[in-house]
Amino acid sequence: MISASAARPTLDRTALLTWYDRTRARSRALFDLLVGDDVYYSQPIALRHPIVFYEGHLPVFSFNTLVKGALRQPGLDAQLEALFARGIDPDTTSVSATPPERNRARWPARDAVRAFAAEADTRVRAALAHEDLDVPGHPMLDRAEAVFTILEHEVMHQETLLYIWHRLPLSQKRRPAGYQSHTAGRVPVNQWIDIPAGAATLGVERGTIPFGWDNEFGAVVEQVPAFWMARHNVTNAEFLEFVDAGGYHDPRWWDADAWAWLEGDAVQHPLFWERQDDRWYWRGMFDLVPLPLAWPVYVSHAEATAYARWCGARLPSEAEFQRAAYGTPAGERPFPWGDAAPNVVHGVFDFASWDPEPVGTHPAGRSAWGVDDLVGNGWEWTRTVFAPFPGFRPMESYPQYSADFFDGQHFVMKGASPATGRELLRPTFRNWFRPHYPYVYASFRCVRNPA
Repeated sequence: MISASAARPTLDRTALLTWYDRTRARSRALFDLLVGDDVYYSQPIALRHPIVFYEGHLPVFSFNTLVKGALRQPGLDAQLEALFARGIDPDTTSVSATPPERNRARWPARDAVRAFAAEADTRVRAALAHEDLDVPGHPMLDRAEAVFTILEHEVMHQETLLYIWHRLPLSQKRRPAGYQSHTAGRVPVNQWIDIPAGAATLGVERGTIPFGWDNEFGAVVEQVPAFWMARHNVTNAEFLEFVDAGGYHDPRWWDADAWAWLEGDAVQHPLFWERQDDRWYWRGMFDLVPLPLAWPVYVSHAEATAYARWCGARLPSEAEFQRAAYGTPAGERPFPWGDAAPNVVHGVFDFASWDPEPVGTHPAGRSAWGVDDLVGNGWEWTRTVFAPFPGFRPMESYPQYSADFFDGQHFVMKGASPATGRELLRPTFRNWFRPHYPYVYASFRCVRNPA
């Protein structure tokens, strides 16, 4: 796709088109899982747009950014381009979903959305095939910024689609052929791994990688004191001990805002758990299965923080995560396991599974210090508030991407989930969400100061 060895990157148009087509095909396959018109106009998460928005938003964002914005070519339909332009920051204030019949009145018919998307796709593909995409000094095309923006944007949104789909009733989704959850597995005894003091690089200097989002720049080297990190993510079995101990009913473990959220929304257990007939179940994408005790627990930042306090630990900082994941006795490397390109043996990512898998089952992905699953099987909450690195400037192709979220109300997540594309597995990539947002595929692990 892009060669970083040359003085000026060289684009591979065939590879870019292949990436775009592969990503668009995956998005269409996700929408094809849905059953019935009602679901298309439903709003499974009240804090998000109805489903219809996303089928228009993905191609429209690419068209608006590359064709209209960067290349200054004429639009297709100004009204639809504006309607599908931007999503929602999921604030966790009290909101309610709009009934599907009201969404039908506001949003276009599905055939119209798909026809518009097809036109946008045609124009984007033509631009990728024929236009000058890397223009030195151009605000949106220098190093083909707009191209990589649209490609990675859709990959990220596919994870959003999946966790929205996760909230739908099972009857509103088509179960894929051969679907099977890997629920078997023993709960390992968690161990404290000694991470020695050393340097952790946060961010990267501009021009040294083919593409990065604006919050990945510039580079900061932080000296991290020695600490202990849990070898595994906290499992459902471990978190069940917190639930059984009354953790959701004890204000000692929650800060004031988290306690107010807990009481206001009547939260008593992780969102991905369900209680039936005195038994716990995991609400999977296509099945309700007995709670897989060896899987990582998926929780909000507030729940992760409360659990860590309860067991006398804390969440890692972003720098501690970087040190544990990418540090080695000799320096740093691009992946926890080394230099090899990400592969299914290294972890659960890149849409390899609809669900997580038992922790510790990918030893080939272990870090230099012996920590498992730092990339894959679930994003990992840190205690670091999302903020810019020194020298930050908004990217021209998507100026709102990060700047709107430097508000002290979002926390950094690192690593990857089963639904994180392989294109995003670089060590500088950062994800972030509000502390009470419970829908994402977010796990965590604990750290402690050495005794």
